[in-house]
Amino acid sequence: MKKIGILHGKERSFPEAFVERVNSKNIEGIIAEPVKIDKVMQGEASDYAVIIDRISQDVPFYRAYLKNAALCGTAVINNPFWWSADEKFFNNCLATKIDVPVPKTVILPSHDLPDDTSEGSFANLAYPLDWDGIFKYVGFPAYMKPFAGGGWKNVYKLESMDDFFEKHKETGQLVMLLQEEIVFEEYYRCYCIGGKYVRIMPYEPRNPHHLRYVAGFTPTKERLQQMEEIVLRINQYLGYDFNTVELALRDGVPYAIDFCNPAPDADIKSVGEENFAWVVETAANFAIEKALEHDAKKDNLTWGEYIKKSSGKKKLY
Repeated sequence: MKKIGILHGKERSFPEAFVERVNSKNIEGIIAEPVKIDKVMQGEASDYAVIIDRISQDVPFYRAYLKNAALCGTAVINNPFWWSADEKFFNNCLATKIDVPVPKTVILPSHDLPDDTSEGSFANLAYPLDWDGIFKYVGFPAYMKPFAGGGWKNVYKLESMDDFFEKHKETGQLVMLLQEEIVFEEYYRCYCIGGKYVRIMPYEPRNPHHLRYVAGFTPTKERLQQMEEIVLRINQYLGYDFNTVELALRDGVPYAIDFCNPAPDADIKSVGEENFAWVVETAANFAIEKALEHDAKKDNLTWGEYIKKSSGKKKLY
């Protein structure tokens, strides 16, 4: 019997529907359930052929459990080693190398010194930074947000240099991105599962949270194909099996705004019934596919093109 587990926190609608959908397919030798952990011993395999991870970004104990499980052959969705290393600034940098339009973005050192450091720890950092060059590059209005954060937390819209310096004081030890504002005509949130299945959803981030998927954007067939190609390129390079990409269209050009969401919102109350049904069905099918392919003696993780080409010392782009 090959078990598919889902590791989750307080969310309920997607994990419960996912388990029910896998089991309702009655695939011989396949069963799904919420992950159960009563002990974690080094180098000992978990009970699961496949685990979908929805919570380890917030729980370091779970991240360590998943790395051990992956080492012992579990196919973890998403790869916990890459997820541990990834962050939003790197994603933007990578996008510039794979022909994906992104907003002009810079990374900023934290306003407050990190714990256990002093001014001497930053001997290589110019002070002051070249603020004129930074502001000229990004422009105003601009957005400031954590370089590795998830969700709409600690995000600021800035109207001027003075506004920036005032708001930056509030960010403490957070390392922030300063990013060009993309004034968009249309906006889309796109699920990508398995690096091959894409769901493009009209999305209006300026609406209240429960109404953000209520948007009247109607892209052409050509635009849908263009956006799907961008979504696939991003996820295949990053190696994410489950992710969302947000695309903002300005003057007909899709800009990737946020594309590091490896535990994306999948609650029926926010994404709506049709999108929810798609993500449950597609995630169930992909997890079953991974379970049927599973070989406990092999590495069953997905590694992105960036890592594969780097390790093979091939031309990256």
